[in-house]
Amino acid sequence: MKTILAAYSGALKGTGSSILSALQDLSVAFWPCRSKMEKHLQVISVLQWVLSFIALGAACTVLLIYMFCTDCWLIAAMYTAWLIMDWNTPKQGGRRSSWVRNWTVWTYFRDYFPVRLIKTHNLLPNRNYIFGYHPHGIFCFGAFCNFGTEATGFSKKFPGIKPSLATLAGNFRMPVLRDYLMSGGICPVNKNSIDYLLSRNGTGNAVVIVVGGAAESLQCAPGVNSVTLKNRKGFVRLALQKGSDLVPVYSFGENDVYKQVIFEEGTYWRYLQKKLQKILGFAPCLFHGCGLFFGDSCGIVPYGKPITTIVGEPITVPKIEDPTDEMVDLYHTMYIKSLQCLFDKYKTRSGLKESDVLYIQ
Repeated sequence: MKTILAAYSGALKGTGSSILSALQDLSVAFWPCRSKMEKHLQVISVLQWVLSFIALGAACTVLLIYMFCTDCWLIAAMYTAWLIMDWNTPKQGGRRSSWVRNWTVWTYFRDYFPVRLIKTHNLLPNRNYIFGYHPHGIFCFGAFCNFGTEATGFSKKFPGIKPSLATLAGNFRMPVLRDYLMSGGICPVNKNSIDYLLSRNGTGNAVVIVVGGAAESLQCAPGVNSVTLKNRKGFVRLALQKGSDLVPVYSFGENDVYKQVIFEEGTYWRYLQKKLQKILGFAPCLFHGCGLFFGDSCGIVPYGKPITTIVGEPITVPKIEDPTDEMVDLYHTMYIKSLQCLFDKYKTRSGLKESDVLYIQ
Protein backbone atom coordinates (compact mmCIF):
# COMPACT_ATOMS: atom_id res chain seq x y z
CA MET A 1 0.00 0.00 0.00
CA LYS A 2 2.88 2.36 0.78
CA THR A 3 4.31 1.67 -2.66
CA ILE A 4 1.01 2.54 -4.33
CA LEU A 5 0.59 5.78 -2.32
CA ALA A 6 4.13 6.81 -3.11
CA ALA A 7 3.55 6.18 -6.80
CA TYR A 8 0.33 8.19 -6.72
CA SER A 9 1.95 11.17 -4.95
CA GLY A 10 4.74 11.09 -7.49
CA ALA A 11 2.25 11.24 -10.33
CA LEU A 12 0.66 14.38 -8.83
CA LYS A 13 3.89 16.30 -9.21
CA GLY A 14 3.16 16.54 -12.94
CA THR A 15 6.56 15.85 -14.46
CA GLY A 16 6.90 13.27 -17.24
CA SER A 17 9.69 11.43 -15.42
CA SER A 18 7.70 11.23 -12.19
CA ILE A 19 4.66 9.87 -14.05
CA LEU A 20 6.81 7.22 -15.74
CA SER A 21 8.38 6.33 -12.42
CA ALA A 22 4.92 6.14 -10.83
CA LEU A 23 3.72 3.69 -13.50
CA GLN A 24 6.80 1.53 -13.00
CA ASP A 25 6.25 1.49 -9.23
CA LEU A 26 2.60 0.50 -9.77
CA SER A 27 3.58 -2.40 -12.06
CA VAL A 28 6.08 -3.63 -9.49
CA ALA A 29 3.46 -3.36 -6.76
CA PHE A 30 0.90 -5.47 -8.65
CA TRP A 31 3.27 -8.00 -10.30
CA PRO A 32 3.49 -10.38 -7.29
CA CYS A 33 -0.32 -10.75 -7.41
CA ARG A 34 -0.16 -11.78 -11.05
CA SER A 35 2.63 -14.24 -10.33
CA LYS A 36 0.69 -15.74 -7.45
CA MET A 37 -2.41 -16.05 -9.63
CA GLU A 38 -0.44 -17.96 -12.28
CA LYS A 39 0.85 -20.33 -9.60
CA HIS A 40 -2.71 -20.98 -8.41
CA LEU A 41 -3.81 -21.72 -11.98
CA GLN A 42 -0.92 -24.16 -12.36
CA VAL A 43 -1.94 -25.99 -9.18
CA ILE A 44 -5.59 -26.13 -10.29
CA SER A 45 -4.64 -27.47 -13.73
CA VAL A 46 -2.63 -30.33 -12.21
CA LEU A 47 -5.19 -31.06 -9.51
CA GLN A 48 -8.06 -31.33 -12.00
CA TRP A 49 -6.14 -33.96 -13.95
CA VAL A 50 -5.30 -35.97 -10.82
CA LEU A 51 -8.91 -35.88 -9.59
CA SER A 52 -10.23 -36.69 -13.08
CA PHE A 53 -7.99 -39.73 -13.33
CA ILE A 54 -8.91 -40.93 -9.82
CA ALA A 55 -12.60 -40.12 -9.52
CA LEU A 56 -14.19 -38.78 -12.73
CA GLY A 57 -15.13 -42.19 -14.14
CA ALA A 58 -16.61 -43.50 -10.89
CA ALA A 59 -18.45 -40.23 -10.17
CA CYS A 60 -20.01 -40.12 -13.67
CA THR A 61 -21.03 -43.79 -13.43
CA VAL A 62 -22.85 -43.13 -10.15
CA LEU A 63 -24.44 -39.98 -11.59
CA LEU A 64 -25.65 -41.86 -14.68
CA ILE A 65 -27.28 -44.55 -12.54
CA TYR A 66 -28.86 -41.88 -10.30
CA MET A 67 -30.29 -40.02 -13.32
CA PHE A 68 -32.25 -43.15 -14.27
CA CYS A 69 -34.12 -42.70 -10.97
CA THR A 70 -35.03 -39.07 -11.63
CA ASP A 71 -36.98 -37.04 -14.19
CA CYS A 72 -33.76 -36.88 -16.23
CA TRP A 73 -33.97 -40.59 -17.05
CA LEU A 74 -34.50 -39.87 -20.76
CA ILE A 75 -31.15 -38.03 -20.97
CA ALA A 76 -29.46 -40.95 -19.19
CA ALA A 77 -31.11 -43.44 -21.56
CA MET A 78 -30.03 -41.49 -24.64
CA TYR A 79 -26.44 -41.25 -23.41
CA THR A 80 -26.39 -44.96 -22.56
CA ALA A 81 -27.67 -45.84 -26.03
CA TRP A 82 -25.01 -43.69 -27.63
CA LEU A 83 -22.40 -45.25 -25.32
CA ILE A 84 -23.34 -48.73 -26.53
CA MET A 85 -23.10 -47.69 -30.19
CA ASP A 86 -19.77 -45.96 -29.55
CA TRP A 87 -18.33 -48.79 -27.44
CA ASN A 88 -15.65 -49.90 -29.93
CA THR A 89 -14.36 -46.43 -30.82
CA PRO A 90 -11.42 -46.58 -28.35
CA LYS A 91 -10.25 -49.77 -30.09
CA GLN A 92 -10.38 -48.07 -33.49
CA GLY A 93 -8.07 -45.13 -33.04
CA GLY A 94 -10.26 -43.21 -30.62
CA ARG A 95 -11.55 -39.68 -31.19
CA ARG A 96 -8.61 -37.28 -31.05
CA SER A 97 -9.41 -33.56 -30.67
CA SER A 98 -6.80 -30.96 -31.63
CA TRP A 99 -8.89 -28.37 -29.78
CA VAL A 100 -8.70 -30.27 -26.48
CA ARG A 101 -5.00 -31.09 -26.94
CA ASN A 102 -4.31 -27.36 -27.29
CA TRP A 103 -6.29 -26.16 -24.28
CA THR A 104 -4.56 -23.36 -22.35
CA VAL A 105 -4.96 -25.38 -19.15
CA TRP A 106 -2.23 -27.74 -20.37
CA THR A 107 0.31 -24.91 -20.57
CA TYR A 108 -0.32 -24.24 -16.88
CA PHE A 109 -0.01 -27.99 -16.28
CA ARG A 110 3.37 -27.98 -18.09
CA ASP A 111 4.70 -24.94 -16.24
CA TYR A 112 3.81 -26.28 -12.79
CA PHE A 113 6.62 -28.84 -12.73
CA PRO A 114 7.83 -27.78 -15.41
CA VAL A 115 7.75 -30.51 -18.10
CA ARG A 116 10.16 -30.41 -21.06
CA LEU A 117 10.32 -32.58 -24.20
CA ILE A 118 13.76 -33.12 -25.76
CA LYS A 119 14.06 -34.42 -29.32
CA THR A 120 17.28 -36.25 -30.18
CA HIS A 121 16.49 -37.64 -33.67
CA ASN A 122 14.02 -37.12 -36.48
CA LEU A 123 11.15 -39.56 -36.95
CA LEU A 124 9.96 -40.39 -40.48
CA PRO A 125 6.21 -39.98 -41.12
CA ASN A 126 6.26 -43.01 -43.43
CA ARG A 127 6.98 -45.34 -40.51
CA ASN A 128 5.05 -46.42 -37.41
CA TYR A 129 6.61 -46.45 -33.96
CA ILE A 130 6.31 -47.95 -30.50
CA PHE A 131 7.61 -45.59 -27.82
CA GLY A 132 8.72 -47.37 -24.66
CA TYR A 133 8.16 -44.87 -21.83
CA HIS A 134 10.16 -45.10 -18.59
CA PRO A 135 9.66 -44.83 -15.66
CA HIS A 136 5.99 -45.13 -14.75
CA GLY A 137 5.97 -42.92 -11.67
CA ILE A 138 2.62 -42.57 -9.90
CA PHE A 139 0.50 -40.79 -12.53
CA CYS A 140 2.79 -40.62 -15.61
CA PHE A 141 2.66 -36.82 -15.63
CA GLY A 142 5.45 -36.55 -18.19
CA ALA A 143 3.84 -39.08 -20.52
CA PHE A 144 0.46 -37.35 -20.40
CA CYS A 145 1.79 -33.81 -20.82
CA ASN A 146 4.11 -34.69 -23.71
CA PHE A 147 1.96 -37.19 -25.62
CA GLY A 148 -1.63 -36.49 -24.49
CA THR A 149 -1.44 -32.71 -25.07
CA GLU A 150 0.42 -30.24 -27.26
CA ALA A 151 1.76 -28.27 -24.28
CA THR A 152 5.38 -29.21 -25.04
CA GLY A 153 4.93 -28.96 -28.82
CA PHE A 154 5.12 -32.61 -29.87
CA SER A 155 3.55 -32.03 -33.30
CA LYS A 156 5.98 -29.20 -34.07
CA LYS A 157 9.01 -31.19 -32.97
CA PHE A 158 7.89 -34.38 -34.73
CA PRO A 159 5.83 -33.24 -37.75
CA GLY A 160 3.70 -35.94 -39.32
CA ILE A 161 3.72 -38.14 -36.19
CA LYS A 162 0.54 -38.75 -34.16
CA PRO A 163 1.22 -39.96 -30.59
CA SER A 164 -1.27 -42.27 -28.85
CA LEU A 165 -0.60 -42.82 -25.16
CA ALA A 166 -1.80 -46.29 -24.11
CA THR A 167 -3.42 -46.69 -20.69
CA LEU A 168 -5.64 -49.18 -18.83
CA ALA A 169 -8.54 -50.46 -20.94
CA GLY A 170 -10.82 -50.25 -17.89
CA ASN A 171 -10.74 -46.44 -18.06
CA PHE A 172 -12.60 -46.59 -21.38
CA ARG A 173 -15.55 -48.38 -19.82
CA MET A 174 -16.30 -45.32 -17.67
CA PRO A 175 -18.79 -42.73 -19.00
CA VAL A 176 -17.40 -39.24 -19.74
CA LEU A 177 -13.88 -40.26 -18.65
CA ARG A 178 -13.53 -42.35 -21.82
CA ASP A 179 -14.35 -39.34 -23.99
CA TYR A 180 -12.03 -37.09 -22.00
CA LEU A 181 -9.15 -39.52 -22.52
CA MET A 182 -9.88 -40.15 -26.20
CA SER A 183 -9.91 -36.40 -26.92
CA GLY A 184 -6.23 -36.33 -25.98
CA GLY A 185 -5.40 -39.20 -28.33
CA ILE A 186 -5.17 -41.70 -25.46
CA CYS A 187 -6.02 -45.33 -26.28
CA PRO A 188 -6.49 -48.64 -24.43
CA VAL A 189 -3.35 -50.68 -23.90
CA ASN A 190 -4.75 -53.85 -25.48
CA LYS A 191 -4.03 -55.87 -28.61
CA ASN A 192 -7.04 -54.70 -30.65
CA SER A 193 -6.37 -51.01 -30.13
CA ILE A 194 -2.62 -51.15 -30.78
CA ASP A 195 -3.10 -53.47 -33.76
CA TYR A 196 -5.50 -50.97 -35.34
CA LEU A 197 -3.12 -48.03 -34.89
CA LEU A 198 -0.08 -49.86 -36.23
CA SER A 199 -1.74 -51.86 -39.03
CA ARG A 200 -4.96 -50.20 -40.20
CA ASN A 201 -4.45 -46.50 -39.60
CA GLY A 202 -1.78 -45.65 -42.14
CA THR A 203 1.70 -44.48 -41.14
CA GLY A 204 3.06 -41.80 -38.85
CA ASN A 205 1.52 -43.39 -35.73
CA ALA A 206 3.43 -43.60 -32.45
CA VAL A 207 1.93 -45.79 -29.72
CA VAL A 208 3.36 -44.83 -26.34
CA ILE A 209 3.52 -47.80 -23.95
CA VAL A 210 4.55 -47.39 -20.31
CA VAL A 211 6.49 -50.65 -20.31
CA GLY A 212 7.00 -51.03 -16.55
CA GLY A 213 3.29 -50.69 -15.82
CA ALA A 214 1.74 -51.05 -12.40
CA ALA A 215 4.58 -53.18 -11.04
CA GLU A 216 7.05 -50.38 -11.68
CA SER A 217 4.91 -47.80 -9.88
CA LEU A 218 5.34 -49.76 -6.64
CA GLN A 219 9.08 -49.03 -6.75
CA CYS A 220 9.03 -45.33 -7.62
CA ALA A 221 10.35 -42.81 -5.10
CA PRO A 222 12.38 -39.58 -5.25
CA GLY A 223 15.94 -40.23 -6.37
CA VAL A 224 15.19 -43.78 -7.59
CA ASN A 225 16.33 -44.57 -11.14
CA SER A 226 14.92 -48.03 -11.67
CA VAL A 227 12.85 -49.53 -14.50
CA THR A 228 11.04 -52.86 -14.85
CA LEU A 229 12.18 -54.15 -18.22
CA LYS A 230 14.19 -57.41 -18.13
CA ASN A 231 11.15 -59.66 -18.50
CA ARG A 232 8.98 -57.20 -20.44
CA LYS A 233 9.30 -58.40 -24.05
CA GLY A 234 5.75 -58.26 -25.34
CA PHE A 235 6.17 -54.77 -26.80
CA VAL A 236 9.26 -55.95 -28.70
CA ARG A 237 7.41 -58.94 -30.16
CA LEU A 238 4.58 -56.61 -31.16
CA ALA A 239 7.04 -54.24 -32.87
CA LEU A 240 8.44 -57.15 -34.90
CA GLN A 241 4.99 -58.39 -35.90
CA LYS A 242 3.95 -54.94 -37.12
CA GLY A 243 7.32 -53.79 -38.44
CA SER A 244 7.20 -50.74 -36.17
CA ASP A 245 10.41 -49.07 -35.01
CA LEU A 246 11.21 -49.06 -31.30
CA VAL A 247 11.94 -45.71 -29.62
CA PRO A 248 13.23 -45.58 -26.01
CA VAL A 249 11.90 -42.65 -23.96
CA TYR A 250 13.14 -41.71 -20.49
CA SER A 251 11.62 -39.04 -18.21
CA PHE A 252 14.03 -37.68 -15.64
CA GLY A 253 12.15 -36.48 -12.56
CA GLU A 254 9.01 -38.60 -13.07
CA ASN A 255 9.70 -40.41 -9.79
CA ASP A 256 10.35 -37.21 -7.83
CA VAL A 257 6.89 -35.63 -7.83
CA TYR A 258 5.46 -37.85 -5.06
CA LYS A 259 6.83 -39.53 -1.96
CA GLN A 260 5.75 -43.14 -1.54
CA VAL A 261 5.81 -45.63 1.29
CA ILE A 262 7.59 -48.65 -0.22
CA PHE A 263 6.91 -51.95 1.54
CA GLU A 264 9.60 -54.61 1.49
CA GLU A 265 9.13 -57.88 -0.36
CA GLY A 266 7.66 -60.59 1.82
CA THR A 267 5.64 -58.24 4.04
CA TYR A 268 1.87 -58.45 4.34
CA TRP A 269 1.32 -54.98 2.85
CA ARG A 270 3.45 -55.80 -0.22
CA TYR A 271 1.47 -59.03 -0.69
CA LEU A 272 -1.78 -57.05 -0.43
CA GLN A 273 -0.59 -54.48 -3.00
CA LYS A 274 0.29 -57.17 -5.53
CA LYS A 275 -2.99 -59.02 -4.91
CA LEU A 276 -5.01 -55.87 -5.52
CA GLN A 277 -2.87 -55.09 -8.56
CA LYS A 278 -3.94 -58.37 -10.19
CA ILE A 279 -7.61 -57.72 -9.38
CA LEU A 280 -7.81 -54.01 -10.25
CA GLY A 281 -5.19 -53.80 -13.02
CA PHE A 282 -3.30 -51.01 -11.26
CA ALA A 283 -1.16 -50.83 -8.15
CA PRO A 284 -2.72 -49.18 -5.05
CA CYS A 285 0.26 -47.06 -3.95
CA LEU A 286 0.49 -45.28 -0.60
CA PHE A 287 1.88 -41.86 -1.54
CA HIS A 288 1.60 -38.16 -0.82
CA GLY A 289 2.58 -34.82 -2.29
CA CYS A 290 2.07 -31.32 -0.92
CA GLY A 291 -1.08 -29.64 0.34
CA LEU A 292 -3.36 -27.43 -1.73
CA PHE A 293 -2.96 -24.33 0.44
CA PHE A 294 0.29 -24.92 2.33
CA GLY A 295 3.38 -26.19 0.49
CA ASP A 296 4.87 -27.78 3.61
CA SER A 297 1.77 -29.90 4.34
CA CYS A 298 0.88 -33.33 2.94
CA GLY A 299 -1.70 -33.70 0.22
CA ILE A 300 -2.47 -35.07 -3.22
CA VAL A 301 -0.93 -32.20 -5.20
CA PRO A 302 2.40 -33.35 -6.70
CA TYR A 303 5.63 -31.57 -5.84
CA GLY A 304 6.77 -29.08 -8.45
CA LYS A 305 9.85 -30.99 -9.58
CA PRO A 306 11.21 -30.64 -13.15
CA ILE A 307 10.35 -33.49 -15.53
CA THR A 308 12.60 -33.77 -18.59
CA THR A 309 11.47 -36.30 -21.21
CA ILE A 310 14.09 -37.49 -23.70
CA VAL A 311 12.91 -39.17 -26.92
CA GLY A 312 15.77 -41.39 -28.07
CA GLU A 313 17.00 -42.73 -31.39
CA PRO A 314 14.61 -45.12 -33.17
CA ILE A 315 15.68 -48.74 -33.59
CA THR A 316 14.72 -49.96 -37.06
CA VAL A 317 12.71 -53.17 -36.77
CA PRO A 318 11.89 -55.56 -39.66
CA LYS A 319 8.39 -56.95 -40.09
CA ILE A 320 8.24 -60.61 -39.05
CA GLU A 321 4.75 -62.02 -38.56
CA ASP A 322 5.93 -64.90 -36.36
CA PRO A 323 9.24 -63.84 -34.74
CA THR A 324 11.27 -66.45 -32.89
CA ASP A 325 12.21 -66.05 -29.24
CA GLU A 326 15.82 -65.53 -30.32
CA MET A 327 14.81 -62.63 -32.57
CA VAL A 328 12.74 -61.07 -29.79
CA ASP A 329 15.66 -61.41 -27.36
CA LEU A 330 18.00 -59.79 -29.88
CA TYR A 331 15.92 -56.66 -30.30
CA HIS A 332 15.07 -56.58 -26.61
CA THR A 333 18.80 -56.49 -25.82
CA MET A 334 19.29 -53.73 -28.40
CA TYR A 335 16.48 -51.75 -26.80
CA ILE A 336 17.95 -52.08 -23.28
CA LYS A 337 21.36 -50.91 -24.51
CA SER A 338 19.78 -47.94 -26.28
CA LEU A 339 17.82 -46.95 -23.17
CA GLN A 340 20.95 -47.28 -21.03
CA CYS A 341 22.94 -45.05 -23.40
CA LEU A 342 20.11 -42.50 -23.44
CA PHE A 343 20.09 -42.33 -19.65
CA ASP A 344 23.89 -42.02 -19.36
CA LYS A 345 24.09 -39.32 -22.03
CA TYR A 346 21.43 -37.02 -20.61
CA LYS A 347 21.53 -37.67 -16.85
CA THR A 348 23.87 -34.78 -15.95
CA ARG A 349 21.98 -32.39 -18.24
CA SER A 350 18.78 -33.32 -16.41
CA GLY A 351 20.04 -32.64 -12.90
CA LEU A 352 21.51 -36.03 -11.93
CA LYS A 353 25.07 -36.75 -10.92
CA GLU A 354 27.61 -38.53 -13.11
CA SER A 355 27.70 -41.37 -10.57
CA ASP A 356 23.93 -42.04 -10.83
CA VAL A 357 23.10 -45.40 -12.40
CA LEU A 358 19.99 -46.75 -14.12
CA TYR A 359 18.90 -50.04 -12.56
CA ILE A 360 17.07 -52.39 -14.92
CA GLN A 361 14.97 -55.05 -13.16
